[in-house]
Amino acid sequence: MAKSTAEFVLRPFEGLPGEADWVSMREIVPSATATARTVAAHGGRDVVVTTVLPGGWAALHRDDGTVLVAVQGVLASDDLSRDLAAVLLAAIDAEPGSGIFPDQLDTAPDAPRLQDVLDTSVPFEVTVHEGYDYWMDASSEITDDVRAGLDEAAEQTVPTVKIDGVEAAYWCRMSREFVRWARTEDEDQVVDAIARLHARRDSGLAGGKFLGMFRACGLVVPVWELPRGTEADELTEPVQDLGRRLDEALAVTEPLDATQRRARAGIVSRQVTLR
Repeated sequence: MAKSTAEFVLRPFEGLPGEADWVSMREIVPSATATARTVAAHGGRDVVVTTVLPGGWAALHRDDGTVLVAVQGVLASDDLSRDLAAVLLAAIDAEPGSGIFPDQLDTAPDAPRLQDVLDTSVPFEVTVHEGYDYWMDASSEITDDVRAGLDEAAEQTVPTVKIDGVEAAYWCRMSREFVRWARTEDEDQVVDAIARLHARRDSGLAGGKFLGMFRACGLVVPVWELPRGTEADELTEPVQDLGRRLDEALAVTEPLDATQRRARAGIVSRQVTLR
């Protein structure tokens, strides 16, 4: 896909329902699908948003008529929303059984964006998967080779679970267990809020500790390390409790005191950006 000459868009998913989940699917969730629908001008068609697709495809029009568009991969122009809209519309127009590669499209600066193409009244409901069987048409024959490929992909996937009761918080198991929670509030406000909690030793989660945060698609994503062996189904109430503490800290407008400023400096020093 050729790069457009449009100005860089820091928050490509801003204005879409579930912005934080869009960012999470782009940056931290290995295998998931979500619901979306195009506006009437683009057919009023239900589509499936995915994290990834096989073969380097950016979108796929399956044999059964289902259209899937992947938010991960090599799409990396100045406006990810415009690129994803382009591959989605190309997939809708493609013949069933066709995949769309990113380099097939040349996105003009005035081309529609996801915010123009998708019906924003439709909730963005994420389902996290252990594997990638959703790639396949239910009526397709899954040969031994295909099954082996799906199983191999699943084995390489980081176990990830969406935590109930809050938006865009995801448990994962790597070297140990972590929670990554994408936030849509202003970055400085989130950093200040966590600094207030950290200064009074109240920034932990479920007996674990706040590690730091990173930026992705214009949002800040705080990360917590959990006690070894913590399972996702243990976290609903602890994460909701942390959310209440964060909301209270976000509501404070007084300047940070000296201890909170030191906590903030430590948090900022550990930030990284995922563009």
